Amino acid sequence: MNKPTWIKNWIALQTILTKEVTRFMRIWTQTLLPPAITMTLYFLIFGKLIGSQIKHIDGYSYMQYIVPGLTMMSIMTNAYANTSSSFFGAKFSKSIEEMLVSSMPSYIILLGYMIGGALRGILVGIVVILVSLLFTHLHIHNYFIVISMALLSAMLFSLGGLINAIFAKKFDDVSFIPTFVLTPLTYLGGVFYSVDQLPPFWRHVSIFNPILNVVDTFKYGMLGIADISVYFGFSLVCTLFVVLFAWSLWLLKKGVGLRT
Repeated sequence: MNKPTWIKNWIALQTILTKEVTRFMRIWTQTLLPPAITMTLYFLIFGKLIGSQIKHIDGYSYMQYIVPGLTMMSIMTNAYANTSSSFFGAKFSKSIEEMLVSSMPSYIILLGYMIGGALRGILVGIVVILVSLLFTHLHIHNYFIVISMALLSAMLFSLGGLINAIFAKKFDDVSFIPTFVLTPLTYLGGVFYSVDQLPPFWRHVSIFNPILNVVDTFKYGMLGIADISVYFGFSLVCTLFVVLFAWSLWLLKKGVGLRT
């Protein structure tokens, strides 16, 4: 007796998710431990040493102020890295072609990799928050905004990693966007400072940095302070998510960069 299509699709989605989670949990010393060590150094150097010389920002110590930004930075970079490396590995080994020629719908492949990358990002974010508790106490202003922005951002950057992997032709291409695009935008995204401290011109330019909107909205959820409109931040993230999801699905259906 044949199983209904939705059951087959659910099993396929579970299979991809299990593979993705097992992959990054098996090498946790490369996926979970390094972010914890890196963030510990950030908290020690920026939060303790440099932060002790900086006055309070909007009523919060500098250590408390940088926790939301560092948490979101970890979520974004790890969600992106997981999908880009995993999907490119599948493309390089030709195993992705087996998925494309199977009866598995393209949206199931997309959801599997996207959710897998998002799970790693969220897990690393939780690790960073736990590390931050060793240095300061946390204040959550709005749990809904914190959770929803973390999930949306993790899925958004997971999709970005998948698109990067689709167009990548060699392993060096996978690291190009994170190194020369994401990292500069992240450090200019208000993680370590308030955009109100910038000159007027650069303050207006910074508003168009999507990472600033992500970090600032998440910061509002945790601390209740924001330099830009929270509604604009949510609208931008949701719009980018829809655009990247539709683009990723189209690329998978067309087999762009996958069928040779």
